[in-house]
Amino acid sequence: MRLPARSIAVLRLGAAALTLTAVAATFFSTASRATINPFNFFGFFTIQSNLLAAAALGATAVLVLLGRTAPAWLVLARAATTAYMIVVGLVYNTLLVGLPGGVELPWANTVLHVVFPVYCLLDWALVADRGPQPWRRLWVVLVYPVLWCAVVLVRGATDGWVPYPFLNPVTGYGSVLLYVLLIAVAVITAGAAVFGLSRLRPVTVRSEPVRTRG
Repeated sequence: MRLPARSIAVLRLGAAALTLTAVAATFFSTASRATINPFNFFGFFTIQSNLLAAAALGATAVLVLLGRTAPAWLVLARAATTAYMIVVGLVYNTLLVGLPGGVELPWANTVLHVVFPVYCLLDWALVADRGPQPWRRLWVVLVYPVLWCAVVLVRGATDGWVPYPFLNPVTGYGSVLLYVLLIAVAVITAGAAVFGLSRLRPVTVRSEPVRTRG
């Protein structure tokens, strides 16, 4: 089955717009109930990963609509953000679903933790506009999570704010280090899966091929 590249681009823009709307709705809903610190709100891995993935998909879609090819770095960014969304979806739906806290708006919560992660995975797996990602670049997938963990640990040790209790230094740095390593393993595993999928030819849905350039 062949779908026009422009149709895929419009679908991607719609998915990105829905995600941005969910983030904005969550922000204003939270702000309506209490004073909100933007640095805290946007400090969550879920929020940042959704925004990064939406930006990567949106940029890819715009290039297609402009008739331009996607540069290799943008395809790599899509690979990395897809890995992050896989981690977000799996962690939430296996460990955090039903627990108090997090995104209070039910529909926004579903978009950020279920709909968009699933869409990102299916888009990457089924749409044939990404070439095989070189294994030597798999390390790139870890750059953002490592920076995120570093900022969280610095904030936890200084102003005391952490997005997730298991990263709080008061629980002991040994425990925190263990969770950081688990995060790294989860991300690199998801990244390896995404890189592996880039080597498979889509069998159900594919857009008109879009060549990438370095």
